[in-house]
Amino acid sequence: MQVRDFMITNVFTVKPSNTIKELLTILHSNRIGGVPVVDDQGNLVGMVSDGDILRYLAPKPVGIAGLVYIIEDGEIEDVVQEKLDTPVKEIMTKRNLLFVSPDEEFEMTLRLISRHRFKKLPVVNGAGRVIGVLSRGDIIKNISEKIIS
Repeated sequence: MQVRDFMITNVFTVKPSNTIKELLTILHSNRIGGVPVVDDQGNLVGMVSDGDILRYLAPKPVGIAGLVYIIEDGEIEDVVQEKLDTPVKEIMTKRNLLFVSPDEEFEMTLRLISRHRFKKLPVVNGAGRVIGVLSRGDIIKNISEKIIS
């Protein structure tokens, strides 16, 4: 079996210039936890997840042992509201991006996802364009449907 047999082809993506607010809308409305970040040609330039958003929006610890948090200029809601206009490029993972090709063997992909504890892995064609995504949940679903059944 190959990646193409398991990948999701209806891929939601964002551009580096999209705001965190726009990203949140995509994640929430599609009930997903992360998306590839692509340039205008659809080439993979990063990945961004709900965890990246939470780390960015969380108050930063200061002081002894990180027990004190400072909220900059107002309430937490105001701070979060301001941060929502930040471009995705500020929080996305840009380095050491891992991806697979549609022709990759399924067994190797399983090892890659489990070793690195990824929730999602982009599928990229020979031209560098994102053509699919593999998620842990979809792999489990497909194993159940295609192998166990």
